[in-house]
Amino acid sequence: MKPPAASISAHLLVYAKGIAMGVSDSVPGVSGGTIAVAANIYDRLIHAIRAVDGEAARLLLRGEAGACWRHIDGAFLLALGLGMASGLLLSANLILLLIDNYPEPLRAFFIGLIAAAIGLLRRESPLGNWRNLLWGLAGAAFVLAVSSGSPATGSPSPGYLFLCGAIAISAMLLPGLSGAFILLLLGAYEFMLAAVAGFDLPPLLIFLCGCALGVVLMSRVVAWLLRGHRERAYAFIRGLLAGSIPALWPWQGGDESAGAVRFLANEALWPGAYAELAGREPMLAACLAALLAGFGLTLLARRGSNRQNAD
Repeated sequence: MKPPAASISAHLLVYAKGIAMGVSDSVPGVSGGTIAVAANIYDRLIHAIRAVDGEAARLLLRGEAGACWRHIDGAFLLALGLGMASGLLLSANLILLLIDNYPEPLRAFFIGLIAAAIGLLRRESPLGNWRNLLWGLAGAAFVLAVSSGSPATGSPSPGYLFLCGAIAISAMLLPGLSGAFILLLLGAYEFMLAAVAGFDLPPLLIFLCGCALGVVLMSRVVAWLLRGHRERAYAFIRGLLAGSIPALWPWQGGDESAGAVRFLANEALWPGAYAELAGREPMLAACLAALLAGFGLTLLARRGSNRQNAD
C-alpha cells in the first residue's frame, strides 16, 4: 500500500533536517544538536536513540522486526541518519572552501541560528528561576572552558580514532558543544574530513564504531536528564548554546594557521581592527545578511515542525 502523502512529506522534512545537522557537524564550533533543538526534534532524537536497548534486541530475536522498528522510531532515525550522511558527504569539500574563503559570513550565519534557538527555548527553561539561571551559567562556562583548549596535531592511530569517535559523537548530542571542534582539539578533524571527502573506508569504519558506543552511552544520560530534570537540562542547554557564540565571532585573529584551525582562532576583533590586522575585507553586509538568514531559517524550521506536529 502506498504511504500517505503526509507521511512522505514528514519523512522528507526529517531528511532535510538531517542534512542540516550533517552540514553543521562538519563545522568547528557548531553542533548538530543545535540544529536538532532549533528544528524541534531534539527530544525525539534522544529518546529514539535511547530506545535501541534490550527490549529492541528481544523483539528482533523473537522475529518481531516491525515491533522493533516502531519501538526505536526507526523511520525517523533512518530518514534523519540518511540526511546527516548526505549532509556530511555534500559539505566535506564545500565547508573547507567556505572556511578558507568566507569564514566571516559562515560564522555569522551560525550565530544567527544559535541566537534564535536560545530564544525559542525560553518556554522550556525560563531563566527567571534562579536555579535555571545557575544551570545556564554552568553550561556557558563549560563550553567556554572547552573552547579555550589548543588543537592537537599528529596522525591518529586506529585506537585513538575509535576514542575520538566516541567523544565527538557525545559532544554532537549536546547543543552548543561542537563535535567538530572536539575533533580539532583531539587533532583528528582534518584527518577525518579528508577521509570523508576521499571515502577512505578503514578509518571511517573505526571512527563510526567509536561513534556507535558514544551515542548509546550519551543518549542514555541525556534521556534521563530530560525525563527527570527537564527545566534544568534545557537551562544547561541554553547555556551551552550561549557559550558557543564567542567562538563564532565573525572577525577573529591571532592565528596564522590555515583552514579549520584558523576558523576558531578565538581572538575577537572589531571589524576595523580585523581589516587592518588580518588584511581581509570584514564583509559587514554579507555577515549581517548571513546572521539574519540563520535566524530566519531557525524560525522557519521550528514553524514547520510545529505545523507537522499539529497535523
